[in-house]
Amino acid sequence: MCRRTNPSTRTGRPRSTEADTAILEATRAALVELGWSKLTMGDVAGRAGVAKTTLYRRWANKSELVVDAVAVLFDELELPDLGSLQADIENVVLQFAALLERPETKTALMAVVAESTRDEPLRERIRASIVDRQKRLVLEGRMRAQRRGELPADRDPVAVDATDDLIFDVIAGAVVHRALVSAEPVDGPWVARLSALLVGGLGAAAAVG
Repeated sequence: MCRRTNPSTRTGRPRSTEADTAILEATRAALVELGWSKLTMGDVAGRAGVAKTTLYRRWANKSELVVDAVAVLFDELELPDLGSLQADIENVVLQFAALLERPETKTALMAVVAESTRDEPLRERIRASIVDRQKRLVLEGRMRAQRRGELPADRDPVAVDATDDLIFDVIAGAVVHRALVSAEPVDGPWVARLSALLVGGLGAAAAVG
C-alpha cells in the first residue's frame, strides 16, 4: 500500500500548513476549470502562489495531488449522535450526498477513480487516503449503537471487520451510483429507505453471527 512519509522523519524545512491548504484548494479549482487531461502541476503551482518544486517535494505527480485534494473534503464528514443508529446513518448519508454535489468533489472523484483503473499505485492511494480513513464513520456508528443497546457486543473481530467493510461498501456504492451514475436525487425518502435496509440487515447479521 502506498504510504505517505511520516512528517517526523522528513529532513529540511518543515511543511507549511498554509501552503498545503492553498495548494489543495488550487488543485480542486483547476480541476473543475480545466479537467483532468489539462491539469498540470505548473498550473496548480501558479494558482497557489508557490514554486513548482514545492509541489514535487510533497507529491510525486498530479494523481497523488488530486487524491489528497479530494481526501480532505471527505475528512469533513462527521457522525453526530442523533439518538438512534438509523438517524445517525441518515445524517451521514445526506452529508455524503451533499459533498458529492460540490463540483470540485464530483470532478476530482470521478477523475481519480477513472485514472486508477489503469494505475494500481493510484488505486492504493485512494484506498489509503479516502476509503480507509472514512471507515472511521462505520466503526464510530457501530460502537455508539452498541452502547445504546441497538446492536450486540462484538464476538468475532474478524467477522466484525468484514461487516464494517460491507457497510461502508454498501453506503458508498449506493450513494455514488445514485448521485453520479444514475443522476437521481439522494433525498430524504431515499435515504430513509437505505438506512432502514442497513439497520435491518445489521440486526439480521447479528442474529446469524
